[in-house]
Amino acid sequence: MNQSDPAAWIGRGETMADELDETAVGRVTATLGGPGLKAGDPLPPLWQWAFFISAVSIDGVGPDGHPARGGFLPPAGNDRNRMWAGGRVEFTAPLRVGVPAERRSTVIDVKQKTGRTGSLMFVTVRHEYWQDGVIAISEEQDIVYRQPSPPKLVGTEPAPAAAWRETMHPTPVLLFRYSAVTFNGHRIHYDHPYVTQQEGYPGLVVHGPMIATMMVAAFRRAHPDSRLLSLSYRGLRPLVAPTPFDVAGRMVEPGVAELWAEQDGTLAHQAHLRFTA
Repeated sequence: MNQSDPAAWIGRGETMADELDETAVGRVTATLGGPGLKAGDPLPPLWQWAFFISAVSIDGVGPDGHPARGGFLPPAGNDRNRMWAGGRVEFTAPLRVGVPAERRSTVIDVKQKTGRTGSLMFVTVRHEYWQDGVIAISEEQDIVYRQPSPPKLVGTEPAPAAAWRETMHPTPVLLFRYSAVTFNGHRIHYDHPYVTQQEGYPGLVVHGPMIATMMVAAFRRAHPDSRLLSLSYRGLRPLVAPTPFDVAGRMVEPGVAELWAEQDGTLAHQAHLRFTA
């Protein structure tokens, strides 16, 4: 492999096993809310992001709190900020609590571009979640590495009229606990001096994966008899704690819902969900 060529990472893979044990699931429940779960119960949608974690030692962590560049993901230079830009998820069957499972991950694309904020590198990773010999969930995650630049904090796309809506309160404790249960060391979510002085945000940044999880959870509370088929989601701009934001949605056609997170009447995150009744 040409270590200096990020595209050489395409095809690189890793496998992570997890028991999905009740104790760990209980910590996620205590963070995100919901009824207690026992062995054999279905894991709520997108909770897989709190499991199958590669625990990097402290001496393998970069200055931003993420694992140092290289390894499974391609090197991007320590001068770039890493963001989870969005992704796509296909739900075949829910993972079940207490049943051993495995995540098989592959880097499927690496692209370098130049945008208005400078040089960008886009990395797409495919994850397959296996349980009992079949794929329960498959997803692609889009990760972007960008040169430091002032963050976009004001929305430009107006939010549509919602058919359902819930208000979220991203307290520093909630952000810290979600970082803990997902083993996410990125300092923008819990280190106020770092995020304000080094990355230029006015406060702690709400996790994109948690926002996506909240959007889907709000849909399920509004439509408890639905079965999820697929989800595509993307971040438009960051949400900064502790300002409240709404997760909302509407039907766009039978079996398809538009979901979003909004603040001050404009969109911050957006998703489309396919489902059956």
